[in-house]
Amino acid sequence: MIQPGNSREAGLIDGRPLLQQWGILVAGSVALAALFKLMGLPAALLLGPMIAGIALSTNGGSIRAPRLPAQLAQAVVGCLVARAITGDIVLTFLKDWPLFLSVVLAIVVTSGALGWTMGRYDVVPGTTAVWGTAPGAASVMMVLAGAFGADARLVAFMQYMRVVCVAGLASMVGRLWVGPAVAGPQVVWFPAVSPGDLAVTLAIAAAGVAASTGLRISGGALLVPMIAGAFAESTGLVHITLPPALLAVSYALLGWSVGLGFTRAILVHARRALPQVLLATFILIAVCGALALILVEAAGIDPISAYLATSPGGMDTVAIIAASSSVDLPFVMALQTVRFVIVLFAGPPLARLIAQRMGNGG
Repeated sequence: MIQPGNSREAGLIDGRPLLQQWGILVAGSVALAALFKLMGLPAALLLGPMIAGIALSTNGGSIRAPRLPAQLAQAVVGCLVARAITGDIVLTFLKDWPLFLSVVLAIVVTSGALGWTMGRYDVVPGTTAVWGTAPGAASVMMVLAGAFGADARLVAFMQYMRVVCVAGLASMVGRLWVGPAVAGPQVVWFPAVSPGDLAVTLAIAAAGVAASTGLRISGGALLVPMIAGAFAESTGLVHITLPPALLAVSYALLGWSVGLGFTRAILVHARRALPQVLLATFILIAVCGALALILVEAAGIDPISAYLATSPGGMDTVAIIAASSSVDLPFVMALQTVRFVIVLFAGPPLARLIAQRMGNGG
């Protein structure tokens, strides 16, 4: 197996002033994000900056994403996940919890087996394989992978390759079943918001960063705001408020934190692992499709709701597709959320177990 290198190669950006490099990075990020948005790709606001960062880093760039802003971006994503955990989701889970747990555990076991297999045959390092195949929110898995010692760059490659495949297939299924999606409303980047709710949301995010730094909690910048925010939101203490402009900046910082760490050696390794990554992706999609059929036959769930609920893409991507289709949205998001929470807490011990069994800490 090729070990990803950390050295930087000379290229088109080599030797340019730091301010000029930042200008190139920002301009490239905006252009790519806008292009991906027009193409309908999921997570365009994260993928654009990530790819711009990769292009700059592998062509001699020397800048890095600033640490504190990157941690704040992780905390904002934690608040975003917290906002998605609503009372409707909790009630839906309690109503059908044996069904939810059975389906979720089947998906988690399949993804874990695929991760173990990829690590066992040296496609990617063991812990990286576990986080890379984990069926959760891609940006969250990417952040936690780095916090728990995996290579966040390869995890990002694996996660977003799967997100693109899953989103494409889910969009096709939704289009075939219920017709073309209706275009959503124009994004208002700076909407009128409650200053109090925004202040509390930012305080929750700051508390996550403080916990991560002061208490040295692995992944605390994301996990603390997610748990605290979910409690505050579900109990009605506060409404998590995240203006689109804040999310866009946070996604850009996360994309840069991963993209600027790439080297040409990493890209070569990712290219060589691509066939195996695609095979693992489609195996997981096929298993989730089979579980969707079981939900249709055993529980009477409509096919498109069952497919989207079991789909191993990110929660945000599935939510967008589900919202534009005639589906049981609480059911879809409940199963997605339960799976995410289980992966979130099962991921670290599973990664450590596989690494110990293989004698591979990567």
